[in-house]
Amino acid sequence: MVDVFEEVEDQIRTERFKALAIKALPWVLGVAAAALIAALAFWGWDSYGKSRADKASETYMAALEAASQGDQAGAYAKLSEVVGSGARGYKGLALMTQGGMRMEAGKTEEAVKLWDEAAKASSDPVLGDLARLKSALALLDTAPYKDLEGRLTPLTEEKRPYRLPAREALAFARLMAGKTSEAKSDFTYLSQVLGATDGMRQRAQAALALIESGSAGAIPTAARAAALLPPPPPQMPGGPMGPGGPQAQGIPQ
Repeated sequence: MVDVFEEVEDQIRTERFKALAIKALPWVLGVAAAALIAALAFWGWDSYGKSRADKASETYMAALEAASQGDQAGAYAKLSEVVGSGARGYKGLALMTQGGMRMEAGKTEEAVKLWDEAAKASSDPVLGDLARLKSALALLDTAPYKDLEGRLTPLTEEKRPYRLPAREALAFARLMAGKTSEAKSDFTYLSQVLGATDGMRQRAQAALALIESGSAGAIPTAARAAALLPPPPPQMPGGPMGPGGPQAQGIPQ
């Protein structure tokens, strides 16, 4: 008799499990369908993102080709296409290049605006800081010292890629603002620090000589001359940036 009761209980359990499975099946299928839709959506978005980046890359290269052939207007228009493409990495690069074009045309205000936009649009800290440095250098002999200090001081922090060029620009800004003691300290540091380029050391030594001689009249000229020089490769914590630097990546200097 015991065996009979156990067999009946087993049958009842089986029927209950079947009933539960039938009730749960629509939910299971719904979850599976949702997962499939999510996977397909991710694949589609990823493919779309890659396609968009490829298109932006082609357009950017076409812009550089147009510029090399003297078609500045055409190059600028193509760069605007890249900016509007939504490809985040290329947006910052295109804005950087447009800023350089405007600077070459003597339109400093427009160049600064474009470089500021490039800094905001760039997820790459090297590209972003290069844009910020270019903006500050373009404003070196016109902007108030407080503005320059606010732009340059964050760039001089230890792990920032352009900390030495930013320190040099800040030293010149201090010198032109009459903050001779702070400027002297900066230039002394730049003349000795590991990682400074030969040109940077020479300018630091020349500035120190001007400070020592009291030749204040030559200081603005020296500062402007330094501002026109292209910034050296970024300085990483271990030293100058190697093959992955902006020049190797095609980032305009």
